[in-house]
Amino acid sequence: MRVTMTVNGEPATADDVWEGESLLFVLRERLALPGSKNACEQGECGSCTVLLDDVPVCACLVAAGQATGREVVTVEGLAAPPGGDRQGLHPVQQAFIDAGAVQCGFCTPGLIVQAYDLLRRTAGVPADPDIREALAGNLCRCTGYEKILDAVRLAAARMSAARISAARMSAARMAGGAA
Repeated sequence: MRVTMTVNGEPATADDVWEGESLLFVLRERLALPGSKNACEQGECGSCTVLLDDVPVCACLVAAGQATGREVVTVEGLAAPPGGDRQGLHPVQQAFIDAGAVQCGFCTPGLIVQAYDLLRRTAGVPADPDIREALAGNLCRCTGYEKILDAVRLAAARMSAARISAARMSAARMAGGAA
């Protein structure tokens, strides 16, 4: 079977996909996107979390054929999207580095995708219980989670400050054009 989808903003096709093959396998092995990790293969750890049509899913539980014609965003797609003007890492990715939330790195891609999903839906810095709930499906054996919470808070603060700055710049341009 042929699976055609949009991955990280670009058209992608995988041929000779077996009916039961997971989206995770197709992303990692056929499309050379190793960011999403293959850990439990049962949807319990969250290491393979991707966005499928803007909804976080465990890619190990999604049959590749279910992604046909749909949009997939992996952890790789958060950094400098194709055709975009942003360079480097997404603020969530950078915050994980800056806060020391990356240990072995196995859980990191799923945590970053989940944190990104939370922060794009939240204005300001979410409360710790909200962060914990958003990340509840992601298991980490190395960090003890405190550094992960620090990273999400840091990313939220940076993203909030960037939104405020962009709004002020937009308002200033509009005021300048109205004069």
